[in-house]
Amino acid sequence: QVQLVESGGGLVQPGGSLRLSCEASASIFSIIRMGWYRQAPGKERELVAGITSGGSTNYKDSVKGRFTISRDNAKNTVYLLMNSLKPEDTAVYYCNVFTAWGSNEYDYWGQGTQVTVSL
Repeated sequence: QVQLVESGGGLVQPGGSLRLSCEASASIFSIIRMGWYRQAPGKERELVAGITSGGSTNYKDSVKGRFTISRDNAKNTVYLLMNSLKPEDTAVYYCNVFTAWGSNEYDYWGQGTQVTVSL
């Protein structure tokens, strides 16, 4: 069973930076997209950033220009560099790997890592 292990969350002041990492415990095949989602208290989980197997990226409008998603295929790892953090970025961040083969689809999820932006 493949597991996604996240790290890098924590408490940071507004304007600060954090880098989240998500490492897969084993190789994952048929990856369509890797991404980061977040969920704040009382809100639905939302896509923050995604990167396809071809390297194309997409971002939530509110994080464009501040967050950067990247991946290291050799290390089975996806990263999220977050700069100029704002209090509204506070949430639990989840790593996601979406796979598909033929008519089958499967989502892998990490356990979540807390990011708190506060004075």
